Amino acid sequence: MIKFFKNHLNLIGHRVFLVPLIMIIQIAIIFLMTVEFYNYFIFFYIICSIFSLLMVLHIINSRANPGYKIAWIIPIMAFPIFGLLLYVLFGGNQLSKRQKAKMRNIYYKQLKYKDTHNIVMSELRYDNLSAYNQVKYISDYSMTNVCKHTKTTYLSNGKIYYNKLLEAIKSAKKYIFLEYFIIGEGKMWNTILDILKQKVQDGIEVRIIYDDFGCIMTLPNHYDKTLEKYGIKAAVFNRFVPNLKSKFNNRDHRKIAVIDGHIAFTGGINLADEYIGEKVRFGHWKDNGIMLEGQAVWNFTVLFLSMWDFIKEEDEDYEKYHSTYEYETSSDGYVIPYADSPWDNEAVGETVYLNLINKANRYVYITTPYLVLDNEMITALCTAAKRGVDVRIITPGIPDKKLVSEVTKAYYDQLIASGVRIYEYTKGFIHAKTFVVDDEYSTIGTVNLDYRSLYLHFECGVWLYDCSVIFTIKKDFTLTLKECREIKFKNLGKLTWFNSLKRQILKAFAPLM
Repeated sequence: MIKFFKNHLNLIGHRVFLVPLIMIIQIAIIFLMTVEFYNYFIFFYIICSIFSLLMVLHIINSRANPGYKIAWIIPIMAFPIFGLLLYVLFGGNQLSKRQKAKMRNIYYKQLKYKDTHNIVMSELRYDNLSAYNQVKYISDYSMTNVCKHTKTTYLSNGKIYYNKLLEAIKSAKKYIFLEYFIIGEGKMWNTILDILKQKVQDGIEVRIIYDDFGCIMTLPNHYDKTLEKYGIKAAVFNRFVPNLKSKFNNRDHRKIAVIDGHIAFTGGINLADEYIGEKVRFGHWKDNGIMLEGQAVWNFTVLFLSMWDFIKEEDEDYEKYHSTYEYETSSDGYVIPYADSPWDNEAVGETVYLNLINKANRYVYITTPYLVLDNEMITALCTAAKRGVDVRIITPGIPDKKLVSEVTKAYYDQLIASGVRIYEYTKGFIHAKTFVVDDEYSTIGTVNLDYRSLYLHFECGVWLYDCSVIFTIKKDFTLTLKECREIKFKNLGKLTWFNSLKRQILKAFAPLM
């Protein structure tokens, strides 16, 4: 009994409890103030109603996603004062002048390291104009270069990813860069940390970026100070503090590892035990990743250093981390890493997905942990299926978030009616974010099919064309299908009026989840 109370007291004292509590108190104060003003000043209510109407007009004419607009217009119109204040605090990605200047400096720095006379682009244009058009978009809006002479290795689960990552870290001679949304104390991270400590003692530079919110339950507060005691340079993205600001919504959801400038990793796998099966959460955890060796790794080096510069307000000389290593291969297709930022008004991750769907002629195979779709994505998927493309989507059989799972299921009937085939992974939770198209294209990365990933988070991925690894990715998809059940209309069942209403409400507010 004493242990029970002690554990609960520790939880109450943890910032995961205290910070939301402080934020709830702030929201409650705002609500009570608006009620109080309303009771005493009817003119205040009228003025706020006018401002709410003007704000709705502003939202309608903004460049935001239509679903996101509707999700905010409803509370603003329903609660003119309170809804307006909440939108002002949370509704946009407003940056201060200082932050805009920082972003502008990062942009010009990335542009400096972008190859504007990339000969591979010219080769691709001659090889396949459709692929070239996709790459041109990625290159122009993600500031990355398409490459050849890059070996790509598909990592079909967390254990394979982990073992390859360990090998790469152990082989490091110059530097190790790690950027992850979640780092969790346990077998996976503790083993990596022991190697990193030794590498620092050997004179190798080690840097780590982690997202504070992503690690709120998995690492102690101010863990960066602990890392720095070991000689590891650390940067924390967007510290989780009890301030009512829209920036609270923006997280660094990327997973990047770069070793010596010639090996890089990305995918859905974080550095925590559930990703390698050492900790069971939501059944079997199915995930994947990709390892790059060769020219394309430089893109991830620049992406990591640009995030480091933004957080630490430093001005690195990226060139000193530019490896001259080239993977000795004739040519195994075209590879271009990409990144997505919520602060540039360009939904790179979603556009990469939409371009792949719209270019498909035979099939589109998708794995995603969440299926919270905007109108553009629904239209693209349904239209592809209607024109005869075999569209298949694998979602989790055991969800990690029940509310998001309810929203996911709310899209099933519309997709299935259009010919899209939906499968649920019966063994547990699928966390992989993968597209495979027509044996020609694929992308693997961190971008979920939900509003948070597509519009609010920093994300990354790798786009592939004409690479042999695409067939390996497709094979893993077809093997995973054998561990899934297909959802058909007869499986959906008839919802009660309450559950139907609940899904409709959740769907309307899905962009704010």
